[in-house]
Amino acid sequence: MREKVFCANCANCIVIRQFDTEPDKYVLRVKCLKKKWVKRSGEEKLYKYFTVGRRVQEDCTEYAEMGNLLPYIKNLRKELPIKDEVYALK
Repeated sequence: MREKVFCANCANCIVIRQFDTEPDKYVLRVKCLKKKWVKRSGEEKLYKYFTVGRRVQEDCTEYAEMGNLLPYIKNLRKELPIKDEVYALK
């Protein structure tokens, strides 16, 4: 059995733009390219960008480690915003 894996350290965990009601404004979300995050309904689950440092799986067959975990996750948690930030297209 593998140890818990931090999704933020996986090559399949990517940041995307999610546009809301205004077409020129967006927030950042995180998703799994291998579609490992799904709701009960089967719909793909997106997570808020600032929570990605806490996203953990017990086991993941698609986990593709990107590097040394401990300094990366520690820095990520320190540098991520603490709430959603709204960005505008320029």
